[in-house]
This record gives sequence, C-alpha cells and structure tokens, in this order.
Amino acid sequence: MITIDDFIEQMVIFFPTTCVEIKEHVNIFGERLDTIVIEDIIMPNVIEMIKKHENQKIKRIFDYFEHVSEEADDYLLNIFSITTLEILGNDTNILEIAKLYMGPKTTQYQKDADIDIGRIRE
Repeated sequence: MITIDDFIEQMVIFFPTTCVEIKEHVNIFGERLDTIVIEDIIMPNVIEMIKKHENQKIKRIFDYFEHVSEEADDYLLNIFSITTLEILGNDTNILEIAKLYMGPKTTQYQKDADIDIGRIRE
C-alpha cells in the first residue's frame, strides 16, 4: 500500500524545491495539512510541467499516478482524487494533455472526481 507519506516523499523527489515549501508550510501550520500541500505546493508544479510540455517528466509522473491509483491506501486515494485529479480538471487544456498520459485507473478516478463535484454528468 502506498501511503500519503510515500506520495509526498515521491513528489519531493519529482519536484525537489517543494521540500523547502513543505517545511515552511509545517512551520506555519504546526503540522502537514495534506490537501493544502498537494493543492498549493505540489499541483502547481505538475501543472507547470504540463504547460511546458516536459513530456518525459509528465510520463514519469503519470506512470506514478497510475501506480498510486492502483496501490494507494484509502486515505491517500481519497486525497489524491479530491486534490490531484480534481485540479487537473480545472483547466480543460491541461486535462486534455494529462489524458494523453493517464492510465485507465487514473482516468476513471479523474472522471469520478469531476462527476462528484458536478463538473460533468454521466
């Protein structure tokens, strides 16, 4: 099982500058607030990577996202769906690029996130 700690650790490996931002976040809040870390620190880096068409990095991160979609514990899967995957749907251009790299589970969870918030209907 992949946990939230595993996920955050892997995101720091993908985006080393986030380490400092996460430490600052913990200093401000006294603890790591996982949804805020993903929404405000990690996902802007993912979105920027997509905008820059860094295809090799995009492929690696979405391969990891598929692995998370298959192996995450319930807590991580919930947070991953309502943060990472929901944020990808905020911009249709970003989502269209992301879809080129998403595996089947990630694609389904992203669609489910959009349905859950009413962005799309089945």
